[in-house]
Amino acid sequence: MVGVCNQCGLPQDLCVCETIAREQQKIIVMTEKRKFGKKYTVIRGIKKEANIGEIVKKLKSKFACGGTAKEGRIELQGDHKARVKTTLVELGFPEETIEIQ
Repeated sequence: MVGVCNQCGLPQDLCVCETIAREQQKIIVMTEKRKFGKKYTVIRGIKKEANIGEIVKKLKSKFACGGTAKEGRIELQGDHKARVKTTLVELGFPEETIEIQ
């Protein structure tokens, strides 16, 4: 028996909540300099409905770096600002909603 989505009421295999959540977000990508001059790539604006844990896992393996999801933002070790936009587009986010700062 297939479960029913709590948000849209459709069966889990037909659920479109994650797709809608990805299209309605404004994503901001920037780098921060932290202790000892280390750089971190910070991605803000991805909501929990878009399965942020799975996105972090894919970004970490793609860029071969460490990272985490904290307080609704993704932090990746290193400067990956130049490559993050194309990777997020591959993951299903619209290119128009991604802003690089």
